[in-house]
Amino acid sequence: MGSNKKNAFTYSTIVAMGGFVFGLDAALISGTIKFITQEFSLTDLELGSVVGAPAMGVLLALVFVGYACNKFGRRATLMIAAALYLFSAIASAMAPTYTLLLIARFLGGLAFSSISIASMYIGEIAPPKWRGKLVSMTQINIVVGLSAAYFINYLILGLANSGAPWVQEWGLDANTWRFMLATEVIFAFLWFLLLFLVPRSPAWLLYNEREPEAIKTLQKVTPEDEIPAKIAQMRFSLENSNQDRSLGSQLKEIFGKPMRVTMIIAMTIAIAQQATGINAILFYAPTVFEQLGIGTDAAFAQAIYIGLTSIVFTILGLLLVDRIGRRPMIIWGMLWIIISLGICYYGFKTADYTITGSAITEMSSIPNADRLNVLVDVSYESDISFKAALIETLGETDARDYSGLLLQKAADINALLILMGILSFIGAFHFSVGPIMWVLFSEIFPISLRGVAIPFFTLVTSFVSYLVQKFFPWQLATMGISSTLLFYAITVSIGLVILYFYLKETKNMTIEEVQLALSSRRKPKV
Repeated sequence: MGSNKKNAFTYSTIVAMGGFVFGLDAALISGTIKFITQEFSLTDLELGSVVGAPAMGVLLALVFVGYACNKFGRRATLMIAAALYLFSAIASAMAPTYTLLLIARFLGGLAFSSISIASMYIGEIAPPKWRGKLVSMTQINIVVGLSAAYFINYLILGLANSGAPWVQEWGLDANTWRFMLATEVIFAFLWFLLLFLVPRSPAWLLYNEREPEAIKTLQKVTPEDEIPAKIAQMRFSLENSNQDRSLGSQLKEIFGKPMRVTMIIAMTIAIAQQATGINAILFYAPTVFEQLGIGTDAAFAQAIYIGLTSIVFTILGLLLVDRIGRRPMIIWGMLWIIISLGICYYGFKTADYTITGSAITEMSSIPNADRLNVLVDVSYESDISFKAALIETLGETDARDYSGLLLQKAADINALLILMGILSFIGAFHFSVGPIMWVLFSEIFPISLRGVAIPFFTLVTSFVSYLVQKFFPWQLATMGISSTLLFYAITVSIGLVILYFYLKETKNMTIEEVQLALSSRRKPKV
C-alpha cells in the first residue's frame, strides 16, 4: 500500500472512530432501560425522553455545527465533539436524578454531529475511487460500537448477577446501569487524543484561502501528479457556488431550483433512513426481544446478534458500494427493509398470550403471584390487551418490573420467525440506507455548501430519530409492537417510491461531476 493510500486510510480510520463512540453511546442505554425506569420511576414518555435526549441534543448542535466547521475547521469541531462525549459519559454515569441524567445525555447528543462531520472530512480527503469505502468506515465503526455496547451490557449484567463477593463490594449489583454507561469514558478519551494526529481538511484550507497548507495536506493523501487537478476541481466547485457565507444565503441555494433534485434526494433519504425505526430496535434491543417471551437475560444475549449482524452486513456493503453502486443498494435495500418489517409484523400479529396455572406456580419472584389467578387460561390476541390486563391485575409498577418474566411464561409466538425478521431488517439497513446515506451526503453537495448542507440534512434525520426514540415506548404501550412495525414499513415505502424516480447513480464520479450531473437536468433518468 502506497504512503498516500495508507495515510488516507489512517486519517479516515481515526476520524471514523467517532462512529464507534457514537455507537457505544447510543446502544449502552439499551441495557440500562429497566434499571433507570425502576430507580427513577419513569413513565413511558419520560423513558423515551432519556433515550432520545441525545437526538434532541444533536438538533441544537447541528444548528451551529455548520458555522463551526467553516469557522474553526472540521478537525477542531471533531475534537470538541470528543470532549463532549467524554463529559457526558462521566456525568451520565454519576447522575443522581432523572433530570441530571437527562441533561447529561442531552450534552452527549451535542457530539452526535460528529457523524456528519466525519463524513464531510473523509469525503474531502479521499480519492474518488476510495471515497465510498472510506466514508462507509464511519458506519462500520458505528455498528462495531453498537456491538461492543451490547456485549458490554451483557457482560456487566452477568457479573452483577454472579453473586461474587467483589460485586457487592464495588456496588456493581446496586449500580449496574452506572457501570454500563461509564465504559464510554475510556473510548471517548482515546478518540480525543488520536484526533491530534489528523491534519486539517484540504477543502476547508482552500475555502479559507490557505492553498499552500491545502497542498501540503493533499501531498499526504494524494499522488503528487494528481494534486493540481484536485486543486482545480475544488476551486471550480467554490467558484460555481454562492460565496456568501451567511447561513441564510447557503440554505437558499440548497433549496433553489438548480439544486432541486439534490434537495429531494437528500431530504427523502434523511427522513426514510430513520423512519425505518432502526433506532427503536437498536436503542431498545433488550426491550424488543423481551416481546418474544424469551426472558430478560436471554433478551440481552439476543441483542448481541443484532450487533454481529450489523457488522457483517456493513462490511459487505462497504465492499460492494463502489462495485454495485449507490442507487441499486438503496432501492433494493429499502425493499428488503419493508419485507423484513412485514415478516416481523406478521409474527407479532399472530401471537397469542395465555397464562397457565402451572406458570403462575413457577413465578415465585413476583410478590403475591396468586393475583394472576384471575387471568389463568384467558387468551389475549395482542401484547396490548395482555399488558393492559397485567396492569389492571398487578398494578403498573409490578406489571412493568416483571414484564420480561410474564411475557416469557405467557407468549405463544413464532419467536424464530420474528428473530429472523429482525436480523434481516438489521442486515438490510446496514447494507443499504445506513452507510449509503452518508456516502451520498459526502458526494452530492458542493464544497462551499457542504459545511451547512450536511449538518442541515443530518438535522432532519436526527429529528426523525428523536421522534422514533421518544415515542417508541409510548407506541409499544398504545399501538403494540405489530402496529408500530407496520407504521415503519409504510413510511419507508413512501420514501422508496420517491427515491426510485429521483436517485441518480454517483459511483466513480468526482464530487464536481456529481454536482454537474444533478444540476444539468430537472428530472433525472431512471
